[in-house]
Amino acid sequence: MNSHFRETMLSTGVSSMILINRRRLMPILPSSLMKLWNKWELRVMVLLSLSVQILLILLGNRRKYTAKSWVGVITWLAYLSADWLATVSIGILMNQEDCEDKSPATNYVIMAFWAPFLLVHLGGPDTITAYSLEDNELWLRHFLGLLTQFGGAFYVFLKSWEGEALNFLAIPVFFIGLIKYGERTWILRSASSDHFRDAMLPRPDPGPNYAKFMDVYSLKKAEGYNVSLCPGIETSKLVNHSPPAAINSIVPDAAILQAAYYFFNNFKRLFADLILSFQDRQDSQSFFQSTSWEEVFRVIETELGFMYDVLYTKAVVIYSRLGSLLRCISLSFTIFVLIAFSSIDTGRYSTTDVIITYSLLAGGIVIEMYAIAVLLSSDWTELWLSKHKNPFLNLLYRTFFTRRLCFQLPYVLPAKNRWSDSMAQHNLISICLKEKPVRCSGVQKFLGIYEALQGHQCKNSKVSPDLKRLIFEILQEKSRGASDIEACKRICSQRGDNVLEKMNCLPKFDWSIIKVEFDQSILLWHIATDLCYYADLNKNPNSVESSQCKASKLLSDYMLYLLVMCPFMLPNGIGKIRFQDSCAEATEFFQERNYITSRSQACTTLLQVNTEILPLEVKGDRSKSVLFDACRLAKCLQSLETEEQWQCEQKWEMMSHVWVEMLSHAAGQCQWNHHAKQLGQGGELLTHVWLLMAHFGITEHFQISQGHARARLVVS
Repeated sequence: MNSHFRETMLSTGVSSMILINRRRLMPILPSSLMKLWNKWELRVMVLLSLSVQILLILLGNRRKYTAKSWVGVITWLAYLSADWLATVSIGILMNQEDCEDKSPATNYVIMAFWAPFLLVHLGGPDTITAYSLEDNELWLRHFLGLLTQFGGAFYVFLKSWEGEALNFLAIPVFFIGLIKYGERTWILRSASSDHFRDAMLPRPDPGPNYAKFMDVYSLKKAEGYNVSLCPGIETSKLVNHSPPAAINSIVPDAAILQAAYYFFNNFKRLFADLILSFQDRQDSQSFFQSTSWEEVFRVIETELGFMYDVLYTKAVVIYSRLGSLLRCISLSFTIFVLIAFSSIDTGRYSTTDVIITYSLLAGGIVIEMYAIAVLLSSDWTELWLSKHKNPFLNLLYRTFFTRRLCFQLPYVLPAKNRWSDSMAQHNLISICLKEKPVRCSGVQKFLGIYEALQGHQCKNSKVSPDLKRLIFEILQEKSRGASDIEACKRICSQRGDNVLEKMNCLPKFDWSIIKVEFDQSILLWHIATDLCYYADLNKNPNSVESSQCKASKLLSDYMLYLLVMCPFMLPNGIGKIRFQDSCAEATEFFQERNYITSRSQACTTLLQVNTEILPLEVKGDRSKSVLFDACRLAKCLQSLETEEQWQCEQKWEMMSHVWVEMLSHAAGQCQWNHHAKQLGQGGELLTHVWLLMAHFGITEHFQISQGHARARLVVS
C-alpha cells in the first residue's frame, strides 16, 4: 500500500478540508453565484454520482474485450470520480446547517434521504471493482472508507430524524448500501495479491514423522539389534484427469466452458506466482496435445476471461448462491422503497428534490436490472447451465440466449467477446517518415502523458487464424521435448537460435540473435523484416501474400509495440534507448533524401547503402542505433535466395518461426502481474501465448519433488 496509500489518503484529506472550508472560500464569488452554488451543489453532485455509476456499469466490462483507448480513458475518469463524488456529497450533507432551535429543515429531510444512496454508489457496480491491480491492494483503505462513510451517512440520518415515513424508508436503502460497499471491500481484499495467493496455498505438509522414526531406530539399536536402512520413494501415481463432460448440450460452448473452468481452477495459481503439480501438467498436456488449435485458443480466452472477472469485477460474489440472494434483496428493497415513496405525500418537499429522489430510485432499479442481465448473459451462467439439465432452464435459454432477443441491444449490453482478439502494431520506418515536431512536447512529458499520446499512433490488427495455427503448431512441437524442468528452461531460453540451428544457418545469423541483447535482436529483426518485405513486394507482389510472410510482418510490428509501449513485458534492457537512437538516425537519413515519401522507397534506399564496413567501426558505440546493422541482416536474409538457393517461401517460413520463438521467449520471461494488468486493457496476445505454453508444460512453474521418502528399518 505504502506511498500509493499515503498519497490517496492525503488527496482525500485535502478534498475534505476544501469541502469543510468552502464557505470561507465562497466570499470571493459574487453573492448571486454563492446563492446559486449553495442551492445546487448537492443536487448536481448527486445526479453526477448517479450518472457515473451508469457509465461505469456500461463500460466496466468492456475493458475485457476492447483495446480502444477511449474506453479505457473514460472508464478511468469515471472510476476515479465515482468515489470522490459520493464522498464529497456525504460531506456536504454533514456540513448542512440547520435553523437554530428548530427541527431540521423540510428540504434537508429529503436530501438526507439521499445519503444511503451515496453508500450504494460507493459500493460500485458489479462490472468493475478495480481499474488496476494496484486498486486491489488498497482494500484496507476501502474498509476504512466503509466505516467512515457509513458513519457520516448515519450521522446525516440521525440529524434529519423527524419520525416521518421518509426517515423509515432510508433504513432498507442503508441495508443495500452496506451490502454493496461490503461486497466491494471483500472483493478487493480477495483479489489482493497476498490474500489471492494465500487462498490457493495447500495445507502445510510436515512429511513423515522423522522424530518417531529415529526413536524406533535408537531403541532397536540399544537393544542390540543390527539395524539398517532400506530407502524408498513414495511416488504419487499419476492418473489422467480430463475436464468433466457437459450435462446440458443445449449450450453451444458447453464443452469449451467446462474445459476452461476446469483448467482455470488449476492454472490460476500462475497469477499468484505459485507452482503447479506434475498431475496438473500431465492433465493439461494430455488435453491440449489432442485438441485442435481453434478449440485450444477458445479455451484459453475463456480461462483468461474468468481470470479477468475474478481480478476486476464482483464475480466471486455475484456468481454464488449468496450473491444471487443479495441481488434479489437489493432489487426487491429498491422496488419496495420506490413504491412506498410514490405513495407518501411529497407535496411539502421541493419538486426538484422529489424528481432527483425518483431518479435515484429508478436509476438504482435500472442498474440492478442491467446487472442481472449481464449476469444472465455471462460465461459463468452458461457454465452453470451446462451442468444442469432442466426443461424450464432450456426454455429460458432458448428465449434469452439462443435468439438473444433481449440481449442484442448494440452498445447497451456487453458483447460476447472474451478479449479484443487484436494485436497492436508499431512500425519504426513509418514513424520516422511521418515524424513531425511535437507541439508542447515538454509540457506533455511534464504532465506524464507524452507516451500515452504516442501510443495513439499504434494501430490494431486482428490476430489471424493462420497466425494462431502457426503459434500452436510450433509450441506443440516444442512441448514434446519438455520432458523435465531442465528441458523447459532450455526451451524457454530459446529466442530464434533453435530455429536457425535446425535450418543450418545459425553461424550466419548468430550475431543478430545470441550475441546481442534481446531488445537489440527485436529491433534488428523488425527493421530487417520490413526491408525484406518491401524488397520482395517490389520484385514479386505475390510473394508477400503467403501466410508465413503475413505472420512475420504482424509479429514484427507487434514485438516492436511491446518494446516501445510495454517494455515492462519484456526482459530488462535498453530497448527504448536503442529505438530512439535508431529513429533519430533513420529520420536524419530520410530528411537528407527528401524524395523519399513511402515505406517502399525508404526500404529500397536503405538496402542500397553499402554496409561492407561494420557500422560499429565507423560510428563507435556511443549511439545505440541499429539501423544499418539491420540493413546488413536484411541483405544476409535476401542472400539466402541468391547464394543458398532458398525459395522465397522457405525464407519467410524461417523468419516467421524465428518471430514465434522470440514471442514465446518474451511470454515466458514476462511476470505474472504484467500479464494480469493487460487483461484489463483488452488482453494481449503475449498473455495467451504464455498460458498456452504453461498448458503445454513449457514453464518453470512446476514442482520438482518426487514425493516422500518412505524409508524402512531392517532389523536383524
